[in-house]
Amino acid sequence: MDINKLREELEFDEGCVYEIYKDHLGYPTFGIGHLVLESDPEHGESVGTPVCKDRVIACFENDVLTVFEDLDRNLPWWREQSDNLQRVLANMSFNLGITRLLNFKKFLGALELKHYKTAAEEMMDSRWATQVGPRATRLRDRVLEG
Repeated sequence: MDINKLREELEFDEGCVYEIYKDHLGYPTFGIGHLVLESDPEHGESVGTPVCKDRVIACFENDVLTVFEDLDRNLPWWREQSDNLQRVLANMSFNLGITRLLNFKKFLGALELKHYKTAAEEMMDSRWATQVGPRATRLRDRVLEG
């Protein structure tokens, strides 16, 4: 999978902020949707604290590795999909987390069987699709491409 392309897509969808801010749920976040963890040196820092580019990149790379490990452990077939579809799954897992992604059982089942039209319909039949709007539409269109 083209990691740089995934990064560009996630920067577009998540944004990239070089300071600590509160996400839509009120959690401290920075970079490309990186939730500040207790183990992060930024833990406890106030909103507006700057974060350097190297740190943002390092956190993104670590977050993506975690996404890949989660997908490998839970959906071993995901690596057999096209680069395009691997990026769709990684994008959704990055956004939702693996636990919520796994609740998309009909979507994942159809995708595994390469039933792209059904997978696209199932992905859009969700609260997530209405919440993320254009992101879901872009990912759906890529699923339809196969």
